[in-house]
Amino acid sequence: MTTLKQRIRQSEPTIGSLVTMPSPDVADILSRIGFDFLWIENEHAPMDALAAQTLIQAAGERCPCLVRIPDKEEVWVKKALDVGCDGIVVPQIRSAEEAGRVVEWSLFPPEGRRSVGVARAHGYGMTFQEHIETANEELVIVLQAEHAQAVEEIDDIVRVDGVDAVLIGPFDLSGSLGVLGQVDHPEVLGAIETIRKACEAAGVPLGIFAADVAMARRYLDQGFTLIALAMDTLFLWQGAQKALEELGRR
Repeated sequence: MTTLKQRIRQSEPTIGSLVTMPSPDVADILSRIGFDFLWIENEHAPMDALAAQTLIQAAGERCPCLVRIPDKEEVWVKKALDVGCDGIVVPQIRSAEEAGRVVEWSLFPPEGRRSVGVARAHGYGMTFQEHIETANEELVIVLQAEHAQAVEEIDDIVRVDGVDAVLIGPFDLSGSLGVLGQVDHPEVLGAIETIRKACEAAGVPLGIFAADVAMARRYLDQGFTLIALAMDTLFLWQGAQKALEELGRR
């Protein structure tokens, strides 16, 4: 069976969505409708490593799970990997040096220096040897380019060995450029294009957050292959709002 890492590396279009509510039922539901992955949100959501593990367990074998860690620190990499996710999304990478450290923390020796523990990822010890032998080949490492400094350093960032994809955070990127929320501002679009060209030149798959289907289609047409489409809370309120509008209650 083709793994999520293989699909991403082959630049196969993959569509996922963010899970921001620490509810196993939400992850269970979203894992059943056809997404290629779920993005477990540990940066901005009210969620810790235990909650992330619970959501991954709820998704089961139906849908791979990526965990966005709160910060680009080794402790968060360890915690996310030990709960048994299929990969990590690391925010605010601004240099090749930072990218290299994340890869080192994520991979077992000799490729990296990932700390060895016994947790859910290792079958609580029952599949320890199997896990350490296959983890490096299967783990997805996605780095986020979402700051003006990352745009300046992008040619070096994308050439760090072990990076599976670069994913743009357009909203944080817009803020760092002084036009917060204006993701279609010419400066933001220019920065996105700079990142896109660098990834294309280095053969690194490129991803982005898309708030809605129209944005997702536009990005797919532009060559983006890893799309984080909206999130649980958006689907919830938009669906409810649409129902009320159709009933003439808004």
